[in-house]
Amino acid sequence: MRKSITLAALAALAWGQVAAVQAMDVSVAVGQTGDSTMTYRLGTQFDFQQSWFASDVGRLTGYWDAAYTFWDGDKTASNHSVSLSPVLVYEFAGERFKPYVEAGIGIAAFSSTELESNDLGSSFQFEDRIGFGVRFAGQEVGVRALHYSNAGLKKPNDGVESYALHYHMSF
Repeated sequence: MRKSITLAALAALAWGQVAAVQAMDVSVAVGQTGDSTMTYRLGTQFDFQQSWFASDVGRLTGYWDAAYTFWDGDKTASNHSVSLSPVLVYEFAGERFKPYVEAGIGIAAFSSTELESNDLGSSFQFEDRIGFGVRFAGQEVGVRALHYSNAGLKKPNDGVESYALHYHMSF
């Protein structure tokens, strides 16, 4: 419990520091793991404020994603995690609707090393993601797959995936 409170306090402090620098975006996601555990994610994103390789086809850009996820397992398998990831996005050109694909690798901290029938091996995990969706009028809707693993730093390393539908809104 003490570890969870410390992690939450550090995440809130980091979140506050970044939010003071620029406007924030908020996202919510609902997903499911391969073992049918529901996931509920609340996050905030901070745009890189930069783009590369702009052309008539699209542009490469990105954002920082800070999030809290509740893993709704049975009584012994529920878990909580906080994460921070840089995410690269290729946004295709469009006037009203802009399709995109995204990928990123970040870090996450889980409140417990057990989730469903998986033994994560450590609370520290890497968060890999890939997704796609469409942006429109300061919003986006998309689908993403997230994989968590400690990259073999500690055994066992069962890992876990979550597949989610997300909604994002800019303020």
